[in-house]
Amino acid sequence: MQTANTNARPMAGFSLIELMVTVAIMGIITAIAYPSYQTFLIDGRRSDAQNVLLGFATAMHRYKTENNGYTGSQNGTGFPNPPAATVYPNQSPIDSSDKYYNLTIQSASANGFVVRATPISGTAQAGNGFLELTSTGIKRWDQNDNGAIDSGENSWDN
Repeated sequence: MQTANTNARPMAGFSLIELMVTVAIMGIITAIAYPSYQTFLIDGRRSDAQNVLLGFATAMHRYKTENNGYTGSQNGTGFPNPPAATVYPNQSPIDSSDKYYNLTIQSASANGFVVRATPISGTAQAGNGFLELTSTGIKRWDQNDNGAIDSGENSWDN
């Protein structure tokens, strides 16, 4: 005759209701956090582009030191054009294979320049507006993405 095992452990685990409540809570948390995370990523990429523009400006100043002016620093003739490969890379971020901004020289003369970082269409940065930096250190951000610098957009601040 067989006897019942009195040392058997009770069944452990989660009920379907407990599991569904957990999934619902995770869904709510995700719905709240995801938009904030996306905004954080966009702001971070824009900040990286700002730093890249500062490096670009340094490279332009170095070019002037070596060539007695900023003219000729672009790839091709006329403006806007990307920088010559010997001056600076033409996309940002520099150290990643995922590119979010095109870098261009908007104008360059013997005594000054304007460089720009324009969001690449089809990326998460599209619609975030271009960033500009002049040889005199003026920073601009087309925050409303209308293609022009309006009053109040003469800064990189939000």
